[in-house]
Amino acid sequence: MSFENLAQELAAATPQRESYLTIGVFDGVHLGHQYLISRLVEQAKQADALAGVLTFRNNPRTILQPEYSVASITSLEERNRLIKEAGVDFVVSVTFSTAISLLRAEDFVGLLRKHLKMNGLIVGPDFALGHKRQGTPSFLKNLAKQEGFSFTTTEPLSFNNKQISSTTIRSSIIDGNIEIASDLLGRMYTLEGRVVHGKGRGGALLGYPTANVQSSPELVIPGNGIYATWALVEGRRYQSATSIGVRPTFGETERSIETFLLNFNDNLYSKDIRLEFVKRLRDEVSFENPEELQTQIALDVNQVEKLLKS
Repeated sequence: MSFENLAQELAAATPQRESYLTIGVFDGVHLGHQYLISRLVEQAKQADALAGVLTFRNNPRTILQPEYSVASITSLEERNRLIKEAGVDFVVSVTFSTAISLLRAEDFVGLLRKHLKMNGLIVGPDFALGHKRQGTPSFLKNLAKQEGFSFTTTEPLSFNNKQISSTTIRSSIIDGNIEIASDLLGRMYTLEGRVVHGKGRGGALLGYPTANVQSSPELVIPGNGIYATWALVEGRRYQSATSIGVRPTFGETERSIETFLLNFNDNLYSKDIRLEFVKRLRDEVSFENPEELQTQIALDVNQVEKLLKS
């Protein structure tokens, strides 16, 4: 996205009156983000201004460090929905680009002042804006005095001695530490996808028909193992046992997500499904034969049922 395209996108989102803004990726919209947005909404109301969030569709690190691959905790649609539910008046999503990374901090602020009528900016303690991270909180504080807009930096937050950050949450999900991830998110960690055709072993061979879930390749996937989950399909919620891994009992190597819905007998193919992860139950294990696997699945399902009933 060029400077001109950025200016055009911001101009297309010009609010009706002055605004207070915060800026960031907001991947996961975790407790730290929620606190920052609550402060934004509070200050905007006090100033009789609109509360707005400028978010990037892509993670800036993918541009600044092309060799760095970062999976998202939430899709852009989910992220924007959660931000709006937090009480802001508008969300503007732009694509981070090399051209944007080369913008001076004062020029970026100038665009926000001109097109989004920004009269207040609130950011987290590690925030930086502009070329070579020039726009640190101290830099922006001085710029705010010169330009005559409000500027606030929030304090860092932690939960049970864990730093609240998207990086910490992402690592927890990858390690299978779902409960830590959910604590830092302030809600259950979820993964969305669509049910696709699989090998058909679950029902025919094992007696437990599973839904094979295909999620976006851009999303982070929990570590291999068996999880207690809730499955949301067409507005209804079902207890479910979810397996993530490579099906070692059958000698496969391709990673998959399969979930068995308790007390469900309908067709799920091509339907959207949302999995709410509650707890990791065990590692993925290679069994000697399908009969041993079937016995273990029965134990897993029983454990899921007991856990989710409590």
